[in-house]
Amino acid sequence: MRVIWTVLTVVTLAACSSTPTQEQSPAGVEDRQPSATQPGAQTQPVQRPPVAGVDLTTGKTPARTVLTDPASILSKRSIYYDLDKYDIKDEYKSLVEAHARYLRDNRTTRMLIQGNTDERGSREYNLALGQRRSEGVKRMLLLLGATEAQVEAVSLGEEKPKAAGSNEAAWAQNRRSDMLYGGEY
Repeated sequence: MRVIWTVLTVVTLAACSSTPTQEQSPAGVEDRQPSATQPGAQTQPVQRPPVAGVDLTTGKTPARTVLTDPASILSKRSIYYDLDKYDIKDEYKSLVEAHARYLRDNRTTRMLIQGNTDERGSREYNLALGQRRSEGVKRMLLLLGATEAQVEAVSLGEEKPKAAGSNEAAWAQNRRSDMLYGGEY
């Protein structure tokens, strides 16, 4: 049995090794392209094509894209609600429509919608209200062309306030849904 394992190991290792091969042109075909080592040959650096918004010289995404450009509607990510409400106000419908178009045109892009509430109410009530808020945004995105695989809706309840304080100004900022794209959460 030991001999079989030794033979199998040697055969496997031999199969993994390779010898360098030299490219040969087909018989009768002469390569007339000047090489970089021939006199008079000109060389130029290879221009790499852009790939999905990534700067290939640094490997990083550009600092300002359509999603982060303050002049773009897509940089706006929060939808605000009235007390104990989860319906999307008319003033935010164009915002959701713009994000739906972006998701429809970029099928590999993912979004997480976080439903938030102010501190008033029980923890259970706020989690349920936050979920209804995020699900409402998700439903509208799906109706406008995003796919189920692209959008996830969760509730954070009162756990992630945008503004500190126990007053109407703070509560108004905390009653919201935030739309986050993949890489932001």
